[in-house]
Amino acid sequence: MTLQVLTLDLKDDPAAIRAYRKHHGAVWPEVLKSLRKVGVRQMRIYALGRRLVMLMETRPGFKARRDFARHNASHPRCAEWEALMKTFQEPPPGAPRGRLWAPMEEIFNLQRQLRRRVTRKPRRRG
Repeated sequence: MTLQVLTLDLKDDPAAIRAYRKHHGAVWPEVLKSLRKVGVRQMRIYALGRRLVMLMETRPGFKARRDFARHNASHPRCAEWEALMKTFQEPPPGAPRGRLWAPMEEIFNLQRQLRRRVTRKPRRRG
């Protein structure tokens, strides 16, 4: 599986933020089914005020633009859901032009650093 981490901002509107949260408490069944079908194995969205972070575990070979286009085309309710969600969203600072959800760069990985320490040869003293 591949882990993708993305971020976006919700519009600075308390009613919109409440609505977005409410919608995510009961995502439409067609949307859930379609996400699984296009290769999303797990998805979590975390919020801090208006800032959202999405962790998405996907099958190998998953391509966000291609597979989300397939998701949107898979059922009219999926396209409707995505259009509705966009009414609450805005790109965060630094997002690529034309994209709402911006990929985040990993800057620390505990397991990778621990493996590096184990594989390094100890220095000889004296």
